[in-house]
Amino acid sequence: MEARDTALTGPAAPGRLRLEAPSPRYGEKAIKGLLAACAGASIAITVAIVVALIGPTLEFFQEVAVTDFLFGTEFTPLFNDGEFGVLPIVAGTFSVTFWGLVVALPVGLGSAIYLSEYASRRVRNVVKPTLEVLAGIPTVAFGFFALNTITPILRDNWPGFLGDPPGIFSAGAAGVALGLMIVPIIASISEDAMSAVPHGLREGAYALGATKMRVALRVVIPAALSGIVASIVLAISRAVGETMIVLIAAGSTPNFTFNPAESIQAMTAFIGTTATGDVPTGSIKYQTIFAVGTLLFAMTLLMNFISIRLVRKYREVYE
Repeated sequence: MEARDTALTGPAAPGRLRLEAPSPRYGEKAIKGLLAACAGASIAITVAIVVALIGPTLEFFQEVAVTDFLFGTEFTPLFNDGEFGVLPIVAGTFSVTFWGLVVALPVGLGSAIYLSEYASRRVRNVVKPTLEVLAGIPTVAFGFFALNTITPILRDNWPGFLGDPPGIFSAGAAGVALGLMIVPIIASISEDAMSAVPHGLREGAYALGATKMRVALRVVIPAALSGIVASIVLAISRAVGETMIVLIAAGSTPNFTFNPAESIQAMTAFIGTTATGDVPTGSIKYQTIFAVGTLLFAMTLLMNFISIRLVRKYREVYE
């Protein structure tokens, strides 16, 4: 007992507890400094991106009115007498994102419910890593899969009451591929949130005679709602910023439409095709790339703010 007291108090101050380390922990300070440097670097990179976008964007708006850019319905910036209304490519971005969510939400949430509530530990240890492999597939592979596999399937099985079948490029084919790409984000994060729900809530519901499905829908999902919402918003942000899938499978036609059979152009696809072309540096056509990029950055930032608010609103705290 005396030895223990000596180890806690030290020989210089008998009878008093010493909570600090007897000698400086240089390794811990180095790790703390490294983590702070990583946080600072991420902030610095974000600021650098904003600075790189702001300059050409302000020059663009000196020649094009903000209202014409945000609310115009004609987008032909590469023509000699071009129009710069961004609504067609914003609509194209939202269209392909919407059809991606139509695929990803039921598949991702269904997978999360199965892994959390129904699957055995052995099945979960096999299925979840296999599902997450989708997140590691290059997006260009998803794009060619949409073009060579999904598009023919849609054209052969297109319901007649929806009008003409899709052409070679369509928002629907790109949306399906985009949905498959973001399934692991929704499934993995939602499953982690559901698994974190205390088992006492489940046991209480089972004791009242609830079925497994009722427990999943009425107890687990409401308790894990903050994590589920975060996964969905994160998936939307990932879908909005996707380039290769929409560039390969959706086409390059800026149509103001939400028809899945139509060819569209997304904001990222416009940036990808124009930035790698022969657009003169400093021209209004070149500055359009930065204006569209700034708008895309602002949209993603807004979605992240919404995600934070929703997570804080629906967060459940358990003792």
